[in-house]
Amino acid sequence: MPFRFMPFRVIAAILFALGAQCAVAVAAPTPEQVVEALRKPENSTGNIADAVETATGGRGWMNPDMKPLYDTKIVGRAATALMRPALTNDRHVYPPYHLQILDEAAPGSVLIYVMRDGLDIAAIGNLMATTAQIRGLEGVVIDGAVRDITAIRKMQFPVFARRVSPATSVGRMVPIGKQLPVMCGGVLVSPGDYIVGDPDGVVVVPQGAAERVLELLADYDDKETKMMPIIQREKSILKAIEIYNRY
Repeated sequence: MPFRFMPFRVIAAILFALGAQCAVAVAAPTPEQVVEALRKPENSTGNIADAVETATGGRGWMNPDMKPLYDTKIVGRAATALMRPALTNDRHVYPPYHLQILDEAAPGSVLIYVMRDGLDIAAIGNLMATTAQIRGLEGVVIDGAVRDITAIRKMQFPVFARRVSPATSVGRMVPIGKQLPVMCGGVLVSPGDYIVGDPDGVVVVPQGAAERVLELLADYDDKETKMMPIIQREKSILKAIEIYNRY
């Protein structure tokens, strides 16, 4: 029946239904929903790394020496700072970007500190970790070193780093930027990207790939849940892979 002959209430109902369908189709998860989903126990960094690689075609996992000071899981959005070695003839006064971002990052953020050419220099110690914890930050990931680890473990504040070293950054490194894209552990991290760390390591979920990554993770969980009874019954992983193509 042509629209001009339909009762108004029928036309209104059709348009409402079409509008509702479109709204559902374009609705994307909020940042809070992404963080909540990535925090689920079944979403390990292993599965997330698989999903990022499938979604983007590139690596999302940081260098394998990026490890936590103790077993923990962190999920949050990246806030970044970059430091480089100080030059003996450099008289420039650099703003304390690494401290500014510590004071400015929103609660729940994961601080990303990159020590360019300073892998053995500590980016944070007890005082900075205490500040981060008081401010409600989720954790810190350091392409470099951390110190005062006994105190940090005691306070149970999550820090992931590639090294442990007593060497201070004062006089050795200068901050050259904050909230800019950085290479951390071999992976590009942009401010606002999702960072997931657990005892296996750290994975970066680019903001633009987050929705697809969550879809893949749901598919992985569904397959693995169905594969486990087959493995237990058949005592064979090959039989489960044959059906679900997942391992």
